[in-house]
Amino acid sequence: MILARIRGIILVIQFAITVLITIATMYLFKNHIHKIIKIWMKMQIKILGIKIKIIGEKDETCDLILINHKSLLDIIIIEHLHNRHIAWVAKKEITNLFLFGHVIKASKMISIDRQNKSGLISLLKDSKNRLDLGRPIAMFPEGTRSYTNKLLSFKAGAKILANKYELKVQPVIILNTQNIINSKTLEVRSGIVKIIYLESLTASKKTKWFEEMESNMNKIYDDEIKKYDT
Repeated sequence: MILARIRGIILVIQFAITVLITIATMYLFKNHIHKIIKIWMKMQIKILGIKIKIIGEKDETCDLILINHKSLLDIIIIEHLHNRHIAWVAKKEITNLFLFGHVIKASKMISIDRQNKSGLISLLKDSKNRLDLGRPIAMFPEGTRSYTNKLLSFKAGAKILANKYELKVQPVIILNTQNIINSKTLEVRSGIVKIIYLESLTASKKTKWFEEMESNMNKIYDDEIKKYDT
């Protein structure tokens, strides 16, 4: 535990320094933002000593990636694996953070105010803009991190967005990221992250795709957690 805490402190220091450099570089070289992000993410994977186990096939033709959320590491892993310039949907509270908020702003991610009724309108408008630029959207349908061994109920935002533009969606399940970076205890350990790419689908108001996807993701996640427990 002591070693994990020491690694956590070192990671925070390293993270702060490299984020600052990354932000400055993104503002200076605006035409190379995606390359800069990819380099930074690859660096974090190496520093953390993470191994990645992949199940299923990544579909890079998808317009929307829906992922369960446990840790900041979720974003690092997906960015590291995906070749396209992802536009992440982030809470306004994160965008307003002193330092990290500039990662969202400089890379033109999507910021939403969940307390404002116009938040959904902004989400639809900004998402259309990024999609037109060839950037897939990535969202955490739970809306926030789950700190238990269960997925949280999915919010309607992802469903409304996907149905509005009839997007091609790929659900993704991530396992064990919270055990590698525990933001509550500030402990960091090396380990294996398991990524399960589920079959992609096309959203439609005429089907129950969202509810069926949520049920399927819950079932697979629960089955995987049982494997870890045993």
